Amino acid sequence: MSTQTFRTPAVLEAAPVLAHAIRGGFVESVHRASVAVTAPDGSVELELGSATDPIFPRSSNKPIQALAMVRHGLDVAPHHLALVCSSHSGEPFHLDAAREILDGAGLTLRDLQNTPDFPYDDAARLDWIRAGHDKESLAQNCSGKHAGMLATCVINGWDHTAYLDRDHPLQRACDATLAELAGESVAAEAVDGCGAPVMAVSLAGLARAFGRIASAEAGTDEARIADAIRSHPQYLGGTRRDVTTFIRETPGAIAKDGAEAVYAVGLADGRGIALKVADGGQRARTVILAAVLRRLGVETGALEALEDAPILGHGEPVGSVVAVGI
Repeated sequence: MSTQTFRTPAVLEAAPVLAHAIRGGFVESVHRASVAVTAPDGSVELELGSATDPIFPRSSNKPIQALAMVRHGLDVAPHHLALVCSSHSGEPFHLDAAREILDGAGLTLRDLQNTPDFPYDDAARLDWIRAGHDKESLAQNCSGKHAGMLATCVINGWDHTAYLDRDHPLQRACDATLAELAGESVAAEAVDGCGAPVMAVSLAGLARAFGRIASAEAGTDEARIADAIRSHPQYLGGTRRDVTTFIRETPGAIAKDGAEAVYAVGLADGRGIALKVADGGQRARTVILAAVLRRLGVETGALEALEDAPILGHGEPVGSVVAVGI
């Protein structure tokens, strides 16, 4: 057994309780989380917990990685670009779009190096298995990002067989783009669940980056990312995903959910929101986001959907996850 210890950053260890899980009128569990809201000028407007300690945004980094690809020549249809930003549900239209990106670059499914998996969406997963499929890279939720990475390598004449290496020009470009938009240096790097590098920045940096993309001037590469997400939110998430509902129901907003309970939002006025639930559990993240949106006075038709987090007993609602302290 390893005895090595690691410092727990304040963004996790000192995170305040921002959600209760209530069963039958009794607080059964609590969730600690940190939140950062940045103003249009990038300054921190609201901080709950620590906004300055680094986290791994996980898949919330994807629109920023996609921006790096666009800056290096990736030129695909808007729905394809939304898929490059996505953690898709693995529905048939997602898989078709990933194939189309690869076909356009003269590549095949064999070139994908992301971790094979089943589709993320429950219904899509069952259909996939019933059709006799095993885990495949195409079905895994990051195949759109990987297809975009491969296509960018082809455009630039980079070695597409080594595109996951940390020192590959593509990954250095993603690193530099994240640092630029976040307004801070990348604090750490590791390997994401799909096999690609993942870079750490603070919640404030992540919020700042999303605010900048959401409020970008028309005609810029940042605006291309924002427009693709807004016009094709079903490609960013899926038919039954909360992130898709939020984007569709919130004028001018972009958003991206991430593993380990990260959520990042950019608003049309340039404000950014980023949150991280300390325990990595997913059930409190949308409830916390909804409470932050209410505090900020953001008008969206998605609030009820975001706040819908029932606690079940014998298959029936007996309580719910609710936000506190926001």
